[in-house]
Amino acid sequence: MTRLFPLERYRNIGIIAHIDAGKTTTTERILFYTGKTHRLGSVDDGTTVTDWMDQERERGITIVSAAVSAEWKGYQVNIIDTPGHIDFTAEVQRSLRVLDGGVVVFDAVQGVEPQSETVWRQADRYSVPRICFVNKMDRVGASFERTVESIHQRLGANPVAVQIPIGEESAFRGVVDLVTRQAYIWEDDLGKEPQAVATPPDLCAYIEEMHARMVEKISETDDDLMLKYLEGHDLTEDEIKSGLRKAVLQGLVTPVFCGSSLRNKGVQLLLDAVVDYLPSPLDIPPVVGEHPKTGEKVERPAEDNAPLSALVFKIVTDPYVGRLAYVRVYSGKLNQSGMVYNATKDRRERVGRLLRMYADRREDVNEVLAGDICAILGMKDTFTGDTLSDQSNLVMLESISFPAPVIAVSIEPKTTADQDKMAEALRKLSEEDPTFVVRSDEETGQTIIAGMGELHLEVLVDRMMREFKVQARVGRPQVAYRESITRPVEKVDYRYVKQTGGRGMYAHVVLELKPGESGSGIVFENGITGGAIPREFIPAVEKGVREATEGGILAGYPATDIHVRLYDGSFHEVDSNEMAFKMAGSLAFKEGASKAGPILQEPIMKVEVVVPEEFLGDIIGQMNARRGEILGMEVRPGNAQALRAMTPLAEMFGYATDLRSATQGRGVFTMEFDHYARVSDNVARVIVGDR
Repeated sequence: MTRLFPLERYRNIGIIAHIDAGKTTTTERILFYTGKTHRLGSVDDGTTVTDWMDQERERGITIVSAAVSAEWKGYQVNIIDTPGHIDFTAEVQRSLRVLDGGVVVFDAVQGVEPQSETVWRQADRYSVPRICFVNKMDRVGASFERTVESIHQRLGANPVAVQIPIGEESAFRGVVDLVTRQAYIWEDDLGKEPQAVATPPDLCAYIEEMHARMVEKISETDDDLMLKYLEGHDLTEDEIKSGLRKAVLQGLVTPVFCGSSLRNKGVQLLLDAVVDYLPSPLDIPPVVGEHPKTGEKVERPAEDNAPLSALVFKIVTDPYVGRLAYVRVYSGKLNQSGMVYNATKDRRERVGRLLRMYADRREDVNEVLAGDICAILGMKDTFTGDTLSDQSNLVMLESISFPAPVIAVSIEPKTTADQDKMAEALRKLSEEDPTFVVRSDEETGQTIIAGMGELHLEVLVDRMMREFKVQARVGRPQVAYRESITRPVEKVDYRYVKQTGGRGMYAHVVLELKPGESGSGIVFENGITGGAIPREFIPAVEKGVREATEGGILAGYPATDIHVRLYDGSFHEVDSNEMAFKMAGSLAFKEGASKAGPILQEPIMKVEVVVPEEFLGDIIGQMNARRGEILGMEVRPGNAQALRAMTPLAEMFGYATDLRSATQGRGVFTMEFDHYARVSDNVARVIVGDR
């Protein structure tokens, strides 16, 4: 199968932004103008292509990232529309891991919002080059300049305006391209063809000023352009474009475009910018992994004849066709019905069907080549973050790390007939979503599900009832507390001795415990020298320690951020076995942890509340009453104030109702997980007492 497009004409991009900035509307316009759809999808009417789940259409939000492919001026553009709501942050993270470039959408009225900061940092982490699109230029209070300034101030980015709007708010008609100094306006309602027109005379001086500012910022990133600029020569259009492209690929500048997706203005020029400035798979460095057996670094260039390397970034359970694995192919090729090797799980897998995805619709393809994104049907043991490679040329790519869940609820089936169906449904949903965790509480026997927020769990339970036809009762939300220790214990000497009629049990371990780095989890170090404990028993000690941490020390919550070192012990020639050492490790940890100043930790949320100014005093009072620490305030357009605070998640349940009643329904808030912090002693006493 030959390529329809050469590799340099591929663009794998994600549309990322804060909730409600207009990502899905922008994606729908891209599909319309590239000829993929023949009518404009609307979020408000529930007729979008990428928001295809019932829950998405009812709520008017994106829940799962959807992949679509389109063509624009001889380029293949693979687009992933991601959610904006913080509860679905894993969807954004896994999309950014496999994308080459991003389009960050901002609301022209609000500028940079909290979730814009989060997605920006995630894109920084994966070094994703991006361009900005200031959307909603037709809204009251819209300001292009203020938004560009907030990108600079709040994100620490280097934004370069490459367009300026013609008119703002209801007078917004079009844009001026600063590279060519050409003005475009959109006449008809569908905005199919941007009309090139003469630049408005009242904007000429401003255009020249902004053009000079743009050229200066671009020339700062390249020595040759800088020299030409300082000598007073004008840069040509081609020099400006190639200089800007180079600077974007290196992450030195971020070009800013503007428009109004809902009013069909500015989207075609944004597509041109995706093609002109965002990278193809050839522009990004070869992907680097390691050999799973030797640990050596392995490079894979984006070439069809290189050995296969592909990363599974998403699993979807489709009610009609079964499990779909979304894959980004970095090198080599995937063939329908071929065999691939899952390097992460160390087993072979057969590729059933290869599908080019179009949100929830799909078409079969025989072969997928390097640099492309597709879905595979028929994978049994492959999950999110797994690497597929050739068995003769193994490589394991860096997996995708996800945040830990912060909120849990108990769930039980309504009838015994629902019992097995519920277990199966929860298994499938947790395969799809790495931030959704299912476990059973040993003390109560209940099934506990944990996720990133109330909305996250609500949507998953709703899907379970609709897609898997399971009727269930859900308990009240609980906070996912953690436990840790505050001081080191240098010696925990524990002997596990059990005499029965036949062979006995004997194990002796000596552990050292100390507080670990924040976020380090449980680190187990083997410090045994001179064979005090045989090598084959050491994994059993580690297993016992890890199992003991799951049940906690104080109140049965998982323990974390602890460094455990096994440095001495003894064994018996006949009575020692793995079971004995596992028990010794577990009981020694519990004994040591109880002496190490155990504490409870709770999730702290970063909260931003935007309210009309007259209600600010009440909101500050509310935050203080909820153990919130106020970080600062800033003025927002429309006589509003944005209050930023750090507040424990336990205090934020039901806050939406309180905020509405305190602000006559005019206040809005967003919150996202920030870190775990120690619970004060008097609050901890109440929590431990309740358990």
